[in-house]
Amino acid sequence: MLPVLWVAAVLMVLRLVGELILAALNRAEVRRHAAAPPPAAAAIMDAASYAKSVAYTLEKSRFGVITEIFDTLVLALVLFGGVLPMLFGRVGAWGGPAAVWNHALFVLFAGVLLSVPSLPFDWWEQFRLEEKFGFNQSTPALWVTDKLKGLAVALALGFPLLWALLSLVKWAGGTWWLWGFALVFGFQLLMLVLYPKLIVPLFNKLTPLPEGELRARLLALGDRTGFKAQTIEVIDGSKRSSHSNAYFTGFGRFRRIVLFDTLIAQLSPEELEAVLAHEIGHYRCGHIPKTIALSAAMMFGGFAVIAWLARSPWFNRSFGFPADELAPSFLLFGLLSGLVTFWFTPLANLLSRKHEYEADAFAREAMGGPAAMIGALRKLAQKNLSNLTPHRWFSAFYYSHPTLVEREAALARS
Repeated sequence: MLPVLWVAAVLMVLRLVGELILAALNRAEVRRHAAAPPPAAAAIMDAASYAKSVAYTLEKSRFGVITEIFDTLVLALVLFGGVLPMLFGRVGAWGGPAAVWNHALFVLFAGVLLSVPSLPFDWWEQFRLEEKFGFNQSTPALWVTDKLKGLAVALALGFPLLWALLSLVKWAGGTWWLWGFALVFGFQLLMLVLYPKLIVPLFNKLTPLPEGELRARLLALGDRTGFKAQTIEVIDGSKRSSHSNAYFTGFGRFRRIVLFDTLIAQLSPEELEAVLAHEIGHYRCGHIPKTIALSAAMMFGGFAVIAWLARSPWFNRSFGFPADELAPSFLLFGLLSGLVTFWFTPLANLLSRKHEYEADAFAREAMGGPAAMIGALRKLAQKNLSNLTPHRWFSAFYYSHPTLVEREAALARS
């Protein structure tokens, strides 16, 4: 086996071992507190809800271990089994020597084929695991329709973007990656505006929040916090799951607030106001441009690495591809980069948790105290069967939000 393949294999094994160790530590911690939750956790959930959350957490973790092992085996087969070079040879033969469209199709087809083996696991999670704990609201027909729509959207958006990106090589020469970064980053900014208008309606129904106390409270909150949204909309998340959420999309004059119908059903108007104040806090604290800037910096670095790898004959050849083809370099980078970036996950989540604390503090000030926000968080933890006793290494590595106990403690501090 070539040195590059050995490095890839070692990174693959290390990531899997890391995932399995963290999952085992978390399950052990959850089981340790299963019979007698800590006082802070006992104050959040009643005994029945806590027992159910323990069972849900453990079953999700065991299922996650199976999927992680399976996904690693599939990735190993694809990378080391010659599947991708064979696909590249077949699809590449569809066009002439100067064709670009067939290489764009190769990347898309490879992505589609790689997603197929995980479909049974997606189905099992939705219709067995989530169904068992009362979360699933979807139907097999809706599930299949969602997958087909997602495929159609991926092809409709991905093909022209990949075609343009690969065409830049001929137009810009050695500086193609700078233009490629500008193209993809510009596309992402455009999608922040177009996604809620063009993509979301393909999957969900968005309706304006009706006139009434809730709408009046939320609009008044926006006025006093300096957040002017274009509209407040309700999304029919209950057609798929009883999990709940709230968010805002877009930027500038294209901002819009979106509330899940399940969230409206679960919380009181004051608690919904607190949740929205938290989301506004992200905007007012500047988290959105900071996140976009960080994403741009990482994307810029990613394009620089791809350009370097594409210029290195040993990279493509190690995996059975021609040395001078960019499309395989893109695909291989996409498959392999996660083996490295996985270890930087705690840093990204550390920043995310800092932002969550700041947004919570903003909500506390906007609501004149922590009571409404704490009440909302407790209800959401109960309804979503949140894990209240994760292992500290697991939460530090994976959690983009602080644990509920940590959030309550921070909110209670003046």
